[in-house]
Amino acid sequence: MAHTTAQLEVQSAADQDARGGSRGMEGEVDSRYINEDIAPVRLHQRKWAMKDIAALWISMCACTPTYMLASGLIAEGMSWVQAELTILLGNVIVLLPMILNAHAGTKYGIPFPVYCRSAFGVRGANVPAVLRALVACGWFGIGTWLGGWAIYKIVAVFMPSIEQLPATPLGINAAQLACFLLFWGINVWIIHLGIESIRILLNIKAPLLVALGLLLLFWAHGRAGGFGPMLEKPSSFAAGQPKEGQLWRFFFPALTGMVGFWSTLALNIPDFTRYARSQRDQALGQAVGLPPTMAFFSFIGVAVTSATVVIYGETIWDPVVLITRFESPVVLIVSLAALSIANLATNIAANVVSPANDFANLWPSRISFRTGGLITGIIGILMQPWRLVSDPTGYIFTWLVGYSALLGPVGAILIAEYYVIRRTKLDLAELYKRQGPYWYTNGWNPIALVALVAGVLPNLPGFLGTIAVVTVSAAWMDFYHYAWFSGFSISFVVYVALSLMRRPAKLAAA
Repeated sequence: MAHTTAQLEVQSAADQDARGGSRGMEGEVDSRYINEDIAPVRLHQRKWAMKDIAALWISMCACTPTYMLASGLIAEGMSWVQAELTILLGNVIVLLPMILNAHAGTKYGIPFPVYCRSAFGVRGANVPAVLRALVACGWFGIGTWLGGWAIYKIVAVFMPSIEQLPATPLGINAAQLACFLLFWGINVWIIHLGIESIRILLNIKAPLLVALGLLLLFWAHGRAGGFGPMLEKPSSFAAGQPKEGQLWRFFFPALTGMVGFWSTLALNIPDFTRYARSQRDQALGQAVGLPPTMAFFSFIGVAVTSATVVIYGETIWDPVVLITRFESPVVLIVSLAALSIANLATNIAANVVSPANDFANLWPSRISFRTGGLITGIIGILMQPWRLVSDPTGYIFTWLVGYSALLGPVGAILIAEYYVIRRTKLDLAELYKRQGPYWYTNGWNPIALVALVAGVLPNLPGFLGTIAVVTVSAAWMDFYHYAWFSGFSISFVVYVALSLMRRPAKLAAA
């Protein structure tokens, strides 16, 4: 395998202090484990202030999946208060690992797969990177399907007959597949244009979807006769209701799903905070941008979905389906076009940047950001995302909770290594080299792999039971409801214990 070279830099101690301890690196690294896409961001390129980090989160949170997340809880029986509090609590919880993992990106200018090298080894980092990348491919597919679904509904306004087409063996009709592939092609084209096009899209997208969400809210308020009727729908878990006494059995897996929603970004957040000016900028920007925006936009989903029960006598949790109930073709087209643009921007920012870097880490000398993005797109098709969002139960409990069982342990290992073992001190140049402190055993850290398996395995029976592959006891199913929390806790304890047993205390100062 050919070696690649990246030009790097160093800054003065005074500059480090001014930037909250941010580090650069001196000279060049000639290694097969580096290219310009995964090299540390140069100090003069780290320009993102608090407002930029906050804007990033506002843009990513204001999306169709957020709306569907909230309304999915309503569809499953929660009242609007229960749904809103569950979402808000989940996002406050996930904010902590988000800020903790972001620290290394801001301090050293490194992306997520390079950050993983300190714990998993220079080669072993491909394990968490690929796990994260595959989840992102699934999200990319979901975002692409939702954008293609909006295009399909626009076409159906003028050609209603396409909705009568028979389903293909894939489970969708030919017109749906064509619109999905069309929107997929637009995504791939934007990826080819590069990172600057993503920034421009995000600036356009945020006000578009927020405005559309507010318009839906005002419409629902008027049609339902005020906020009273739309928010008076009782919880299905209340006394005398169909699911009486089952709230807590639903709440904890739902909370796990809410944490799982952004547990992906809780890992790869260094991909973005590597551009931040300081730790203060990244921490405050995330605190301002994430929980409040999720609470606000999810409330729109909660309120409008609740209103559909009053207006139509049924729960409509998909905003695309809801918009198609409008009679005006102009309103239909403008609304669905706005949804398509919004899905395009969020999809690329949230679901392409990370896996593109992760796949580049597999073969730095041959796989660039653009190539990694194309790989993401292809896998996103193969995962048949329309099946993942076909109903709220599968969306929340199979998809969100399922992958949280993988990503919780990864986050625990990274935080344990960076804060407990290394005390936030990394040798930046050695992260890209063989035979250094991060090479471990032939490039792999066995302790990290053991801790990862230890955190994932206890949740495997519950996951297999959820997807109906096997029948397992209620105890395993109940344990699975806490997948992110249990996996995180087990892997954290196992990793710290084994690391301190194997590695002397002097490594803490490495």
